[in-house]
Amino acid sequence: MSADEIGRAVAQLLFEAGAIHVSCGQPFILAAGWASPVYVDCRVLLGDPERRRAVTDLALARLTEDFPAGAIDAIAGAETAGIPFAAWLADRTGLKLRYVRKGPLGIGRNAQVEGGPVEGLKVLLMDDLTTDGGSKLAFARGLRAAGATVEHILTIFYHGVFPGTEDRLREAGLTLHALSTWADVLDADAGDRLAPADRAEVERFLEDPVAWSTWHGGRNTLAPRL
Repeated sequence: MSADEIGRAVAQLLFEAGAIHVSCGQPFILAAGWASPVYVDCRVLLGDPERRRAVTDLALARLTEDFPAGAIDAIAGAETAGIPFAAWLADRTGLKLRYVRKGPLGIGRNAQVEGGPVEGLKVLLMDDLTTDGGSKLAFARGLRAAGATVEHILTIFYHGVFPGTEDRLREAGLTLHALSTWADVLDADAGDRLAPADRAEVERFLEDPVAWSTWHGGRNTLAPRL
C-alpha cells in the first residue's frame, strides 16, 4: 500500500469519525498556540473498535514500508493520545512498548519514560498529531536522556503547513513519518464532506497559516529552538 493510499484512507477515517471540525467564526487555538479555523481530533478514532483497528492496520502498513526488519526495537507513545496508538501498533508488531511524558513526573522516580528501560534501544516515537513539532522535540529529548536512540517519529496526522517545522526536526536528527496531511484530507473531501464555506476558509488558512493565526489572535512565529 503506497503512502498516498494510506493518507487517503486515514483521511476518510477522520471524516467518518467526525474528527474534522471547522469554525468560520471563533477560531480554534491549537495546543502549540496557533489559531486555526479547523481542528483535527484524532482521539475520536480511539473509541470505535473498527476505526482503531483500521488506523492500526494503516500504521502497520506504513511502518512496514518505511522501516526494514530490525530497524526499531521499541515504540514509545507520546503523552497522552499517542500512548494507545503506540500500544496497538506494538501489539501488532511484537515490539517493546514504552511511553514518554512531556516532562519528568516530579514524584517517585521522577521518570519521564515509563514501561521499562530504553537505554541502547532504537525507539520510534509515536503521537496522534503533529502541529509544528515543538512537543516532539521535548519527547525525543526525554527518550534520548534515558539512553534511547530516537531518529524517527510516526504521527497519525501532520498539519504540514507551519514554516520551519521539518527543518527544526531535521536539525534535531528527527525524521517525521505522517500517515495523513491536509493534502490527503482535501483530496478525500471530494467536494461533498466539507460545506463550501468551510472548505474555502480552510483553504484560506492553508495559503498562509501564520498570517491567518496572527490575524485571529494566535501565534505568529515558531517557538525559539531549544
